[in-house]
Amino acid sequence: MTDLYLRDPDVTRLWAPFLDARPISELRAGAWLIRERWEAIAGGETKRIFAREALHSFTEDSVPSVGPTMPTPGPALVGRGDFAPSGVAPELPKTPARLVNDDDTVGWWVPEGTTWEDGMGDDWDTVELEGLLLHGAYDLVTALEMFLVADVADFVQQGGDGLPDACVIIGDPDDVVLLGARVEPGVTFDVREGVVVVEQHAYVKGGTRFEGPVYVGPGTEVLGGQIRASAFGPRCRVRGEITDSVFLGYANKAHDGFVGHSVIGKWVNLGADTVTSNLKNTYGMMRLRVEDQTIETHRQKLGSLVGDHAKTAIGTLLDGGTVIGTGANVFGAVRPPKYVRPFAWGLGDDLMNLKGFLTVATRVMPRRDVTVTDEVRRMLEDVYRAAT
Repeated sequence: MTDLYLRDPDVTRLWAPFLDARPISELRAGAWLIRERWEAIAGGETKRIFAREALHSFTEDSVPSVGPTMPTPGPALVGRGDFAPSGVAPELPKTPARLVNDDDTVGWWVPEGTTWEDGMGDDWDTVELEGLLLHGAYDLVTALEMFLVADVADFVQQGGDGLPDACVIIGDPDDVVLLGARVEPGVTFDVREGVVVVEQHAYVKGGTRFEGPVYVGPGTEVLGGQIRASAFGPRCRVRGEITDSVFLGYANKAHDGFVGHSVIGKWVNLGADTVTSNLKNTYGMMRLRVEDQTIETHRQKLGSLVGDHAKTAIGTLLDGGTVIGTGANVFGAVRPPKYVRPFAWGLGDDLMNLKGFLTVATRVMPRRDVTVTDEVRRMLEDVYRAAT
């Protein structure tokens, strides 16, 4: 077991719309958070996340404290928050070392008697580390494609509960792993392309069709529709056609509508019949537009990136490569622009004020049994001020 510290990348619009609300290491790469992937490598929990000042008040259950980058004594691993490790832990030497992936430095091994400081280690020996260096929020879809099959396959050795009567399994029954979930009769599990995992306290309504690989996190409710190659964090409510998408957790898409190749932040509410496009008519590569910057994603398929606490009106149609900022309320047009700034109120120049944002958040979060403590309120205030 080694002490672990995670260093967020420098602030850049490539990480919109999530950089305003949470450390990059708290984003989901496959079934697991980036932080959880590093913890598997280190064999222990993260001691601290190094991030910009606006995130120092960040607080969520089971998340370590967030603060400025500081000298770190060994033995310790210091990992980049924008790198998602895979595979097994590397063999670490007795001397300081840089962890590298395809010649990019993605972390530092700090043995006992050595102290790491930001900017040092260029002359250290190197150790190769398998994984994916993420270049922006859109690469969370790439990470899903790269990691999810193996992530859910790891659960097969745990076994799981038996299936209720009248469920349909296409493929190997051992590739359906239920871990204390409630599943109604009439659910179809197509596991020919990957395992389906449904975690404890989750609920699956009859009529749902899963096409693996799929990960359904603790307490998430799947209320019908076709769910394919996606990962859902805790306490989501989802329905409709969802493919190749990541839900960080606590999000609500409880009605019909297609969501594909998208990343949905925490506390998002997608109104009924909200639909994402994920492919150009020209079959060309998707570009993002964030404020005045154009971002090349080098992806042919990409849906929407929706920041924490954002909301869409019923019947909203989102073009491929749409970015919706933290806390934005999208209404006033069926087809909004491809970039909606944080805390937008409608599609004009108005912003939701701080009091209104806090009022909504303190109504919504207890609905998922999250108490809005003074610390949570302070975090929400800091998120608002940083984004506006």
